[in-house]
Amino acid sequence: MSNHDSISYYAIRQIKDTVNLVNVIEELVEERGLDKAILSSIVCEGMLAAYQKKYPNLNLKVEEDPKTGELSVQGQKEVISTVVDEDSQISLKKARHIDKKINVGDTIWLLFEGKIGRIEILRARQVIASKIRLVEALAIYNEFKDKQGEIVLGTIHKCERSGTVVKFGDILAFLPKSLTIPGDKCIVGFSIRALLKEVLQEPRNDNQLILDRVSKEFLQQLFELEIPEIFEKLVEIKKVVRAPGYKSKVIVFSHDINIDPVGTCVGVGGSRIKPILKELSGEKIDVIAWSDSLELFVKNSLKPAAIDRVVLSDDNKVAHVWLDEDQRSLAIGKMGQNIALASRLTGVDIQLVRGGEKKEIVEAEEEIEITESAGQEE
Repeated sequence: MSNHDSISYYAIRQIKDTVNLVNVIEELVEERGLDKAILSSIVCEGMLAAYQKKYPNLNLKVEEDPKTGELSVQGQKEVISTVVDEDSQISLKKARHIDKKINVGDTIWLLFEGKIGRIEILRARQVIASKIRLVEALAIYNEFKDKQGEIVLGTIHKCERSGTVVKFGDILAFLPKSLTIPGDKCIVGFSIRALLKEVLQEPRNDNQLILDRVSKEFLQQLFELEIPEIFEKLVEIKKVVRAPGYKSKVIVFSHDINIDPVGTCVGVGGSRIKPILKELSGEKIDVIAWSDSLELFVKNSLKPAAIDRVVLSDDNKVAHVWLDEDQRSLAIGKMGQNIALASRLTGVDIQLVRGGEKKEIVEAEEEIEITESAGQEE
């Protein structure tokens, strides 16, 4: 906000010294790219606030002559027979020199000649800076509100402990540390893509545009940008789950029987998925074909592990999964994240069956099946 303050201070000094708004307004228009009429009104409001601070009991107004740019401070005076207060009153004799039809008890606006000091100038500076911020905030909101939820491309402007400042032309946005992929590197001048998560009407902690790179929406939009069939809705993304910086799992479904949804997303030799992987700073992506069979869905969700068999509980809330011992670590993943992602993806509590347990559960199931068959024969 220091940029606003320095400009406002310059404006106030100019007004105080020259009582002319032309240079001041032109300077502000050039610096901030704001509407000239709006800036003129803001400067007048700031100066009025300054005079009101010094003369709180007087009725004052500040206007600009649009032709000359001169600033006019006027005070309203009451016409009386005997003047007690020169600032708020005027004698009938003097008033008649200005308006011959005026009478005692009437009011008249006259040029105010009272002076203001440094404290009042500071007040004007604060008002102008505040109002310019509000005008700029509104302009930014109107420019970006329709882009909320979309991917935007910017340049890294500054690296801070709490996050990254990203620049879009003359506009700054903020990517919080909590919404940054763990593998991301902050290098000033490098381009960066992110989801425009929030567009605030007024800045919060000096930030009005909030970016995000860890959400599933960011990943889904990357797929839409890189894969034409998804953008054209020939291939649909059914669901996305992420452990940012580690792995994402994406369920895809083809609306055209001639299109392989997984192959379309991966591309020949990984040509289509590689740009997305690069954007995610090394985060892995498992692209999985949608299936109406929950058993097959669970089996595929545990990629890259090879699964032998899946048995669901009666309520489909628990899945017992058989696999070779050498596939167990792949199914679990680093810090248990692969199996956790698979559970989130399928909505099922996935339980891996150890080698020793495999025989017992299989035998128990076979015994149940034999019993049920015998019951049916009877």
